[in-house]
Amino acid sequence: MYRAVALWAKRRNIAVSDMHRLEQLANAAEIAFVPGQATVLLNGEDISDAIRSAEIAQAASEISKVPAVRRALVAKQRELGSKLSTVMEGRDIGSVVFPEARVKIFLDAEPEVRADRRSLETAQPREIVAHELQERDERDRTRAESPLVQAPDAVYVDTTQMSIDEAEAALLKIIRDRTSNGQERTH
Repeated sequence: MYRAVALWAKRRNIAVSDMHRLEQLANAAEIAFVPGQATVLLNGEDISDAIRSAEIAQAASEISKVPAVRRALVAKQRELGSKLSTVMEGRDIGSVVFPEARVKIFLDAEPEVRADRRSLETAQPREIVAHELQERDERDRTRAESPLVQAPDAVYVDTTQMSIDEAEAALLKIIRDRTSNGQERTH
């Protein structure tokens, strides 16, 4: 959602420092997702690919510091989560947005591995990606509102030594253990 607002702000030439206009965009944004797909819609437009650039990721991290933007998007996330069973990822989903969620996972990996993976994903030079990730992590951990922290009841999963398939299996095991394949545990 933050990436969607960042993309819209970029398209409208709104600076990441213009808190008032960013708040207006965040409130006005109609952000939707296609169930079972990685499709993100902004005001009806498929922006799934457009929000994956390093530039948009950087801008999203910057606008996520704006308290009014955070409030607007947290409200949208909660509304979405109240309508159906939802899997969400984000740097404050388990600690701020859904503190009562039944399943919370804090997914992590060593910075070098994260940089390697992101570099492969984006085809950007590893050194640039590593620097951007380090800056984003620092900014997100130290922001005043909703800093990046592991929720106390989140399961920590370090994927440094895992393949995608191994990470998926580990996450599914946690979900199954916590939900009994979607059924509330009785014991």
